[in-house]
Amino acid sequence: MGAKGVSSLVAAVLLAASIAFQVWEAPAQPPPPPDTTGPLITDTAVPTAKGKFSLQPFWSLSFKGGDFSSRWGRRSAGGDFVSFNLPVKFIYGLAPNLEVYAIVPYVHNWAGHVENPGPKGNRSADFGGLGDISLSLKYQLLKETQWRPTVSALVSVGFPSGHRYGLNPGRLGADALGAGAYAFTLGANLAKWLGPVYVNANLWYSLAASPPGVVAHRQSGPLLVPVHGRDLINGNLAAEYPLTTRWVALLEFYSAWEVGPVFGRFHEPTSILLGIVPGVEFIFSPRWSCALGVALDLAGKNSPYAYTPIFSLICNF
Repeated sequence: MGAKGVSSLVAAVLLAASIAFQVWEAPAQPPPPPDTTGPLITDTAVPTAKGKFSLQPFWSLSFKGGDFSSRWGRRSAGGDFVSFNLPVKFIYGLAPNLEVYAIVPYVHNWAGHVENPGPKGNRSADFGGLGDISLSLKYQLLKETQWRPTVSALVSVGFPSGHRYGLNPGRLGADALGAGAYAFTLGANLAKWLGPVYVNANLWYSLAASPPGVVAHRQSGPLLVPVHGRDLINGNLAAEYPLTTRWVALLEFYSAWEVGPVFGRFHEPTSILLGIVPGVEFIFSPRWSCALGVALDLAGKNSPYAYTPIFSLICNF
């Protein structure tokens, strides 16, 4: 082979290597995920941009179907119990990669045809008011790349603003509007565009603490024994599938697992709740969008279960 042939061979090898390298080399950044309203229960991982403000109310009407037993069985609810919830979420981009949001809920409960009547023989009641307010900070630790998801850390405090203590037996439990304890939550949110599906996931750990001067008790024979609320692990997963530029299909899985607690003691058995949310989203414009779904409690232990239609509207300013 002459010098001309060698030169041609070298040029061909270099050209093939250049093409192979371009094919092999992954782009530094993945394509941006589509615009969506976001999940109904699962929290997002990407914080709102600095200086941006969003308002997002949720309307939900929960119909209690019954209670899960300690063996994952189902028991009667013992009446008709309905709960209306209107949490309003205020979201603000506080700094680059840092979002703060507050959730202020209104709750109204109804009880009817209750099998175990109240002290005056009443079998129906209703009560409404402010629920437990929460304040959260979300900070993006890692930005999404071709191979890794967005990873954000979440810190949240829940305040016992909902009516809980001094309940009136005549209201048949309808006046229980909150947990009656502070909730301190640490967690991680993840998000990844796995075209054609956008995935969000949460893993949170919440510790409960009674308000100062307030101690919850349970009856143990003739004695009242002080107890502590259990800690809670939440694991959520949401997949959004854009059907068109305006319509998005949504499917979520949610779970709540009682554990511990790390501090204090608790005498009641742990509860577990697992469910799904099928839904759909619609994008009116970059400023307005909405989502509609139904939360279905599918399985659990020592926990009530319900069927809950949810509608959410978000406005970006």
